[in-house]
Amino acid sequence: MTIRTSAPGKLFLLGEYAVLEGAPALLTAVDRRVLVSIDDIDDLNDPASGAWQLTAAGLGIGIENLTLNTDGALPAGLDPRLRARLTLFDAVRETVLARAPRPVRPLRISIDSTAFSRGGHKLGLGSSAAVAVALTAALARSAGLDLGSEELFRLAHAAHRSAQNGTGSGGDVAASVYGGLIGYTPGADPVRLRWPAGLSLMAVVTGEGSLTTRLVGRVAEYAATDAAGYAADLSRLAGLAARAETALADPAGFLGLAADYFAALALLDAHAGAGIVTERHLELQAFAHREGGVFKTSGAGGGDVGLAFSLSGEPTERLSAALEAAGATVVPLGFSAPGLQEGSLE
Repeated sequence: MTIRTSAPGKLFLLGEYAVLEGAPALLTAVDRRVLVSIDDIDDLNDPASGAWQLTAAGLGIGIENLTLNTDGALPAGLDPRLRARLTLFDAVRETVLARAPRPVRPLRISIDSTAFSRGGHKLGLGSSAAVAVALTAALARSAGLDLGSEELFRLAHAAHRSAQNGTGSGGDVAASVYGGLIGYTPGADPVRLRWPAGLSLMAVVTGEGSLTTRLVGRVAEYAATDAAGYAADLSRLAGLAARAETALADPAGFLGLAADYFAALALLDAHAGAGIVTERHLELQAFAHREGGVFKTSGAGGGDVGLAFSLSGEPTERLSAALEAAGATVVPLGFSAPGLQEGSLE
């Protein structure tokens, strides 16, 4: 039997950074998906049939039929750079197998996350969280674990945090598990929401991708050196984030809230020196403002995709034309995409 799973990426719409301190966040799943397939290895004529095999595309380096240990662990002597790329894989494997009710036969695993990059650069759509969710679900089925959505989230989030040195709110994992548009607060069940008809959203390429852990780490350093300043900045963000769900009922009000949140993020970044907001972001903000729209960063910021909001209809057309004139590229994305999907083939 071949087990197949897929999980969507995400965009943080509001609440990034504040969610790390327990504030609510607004996220949407997007229609770029990680694909995972798993087969049993039962070829007795294959000398490596007792070992697991891994093929992966899109994890920052191509991997073709890498032979793992008989329990799926990474082999000794593996290139350190490749081992670092596979930290998430190993964290998911350990998390799932620790709960397996029976021994797991040798597996052939394929992971494809190429849809999350453009021109060789990641877009910042939550590929690692989507890998964690799709791989956790597939390995769990191989191990005889029957996971509901809550347990899947818990295991995938634990593995994802482990691979990211204990950082991460879990919002991106929740978006991959549940899909759609959600309000997410750490420690609470996600709230399913509906996108308003009068509000338009576009995702815009702003750079060549950024390392989330590096940006979050710099903000953490700011928190350690200036606790009072950090608390004031995060309180400002949290107060704005708390209004996100209500603001969806008023598209014009949501535009104002998005602009205020970006301004508060820029202030946090000015104090932390993290690189969340770049000069390119400020340029796109000015272009969007002149056309009655709003631009803001998404997620960790840096070189990842940004967001352009506008009222639907003619304002969206004006904003799209202005972004194109500014040399920006709108990424074709579908929003409120379905969450985890599973299947199998005999």
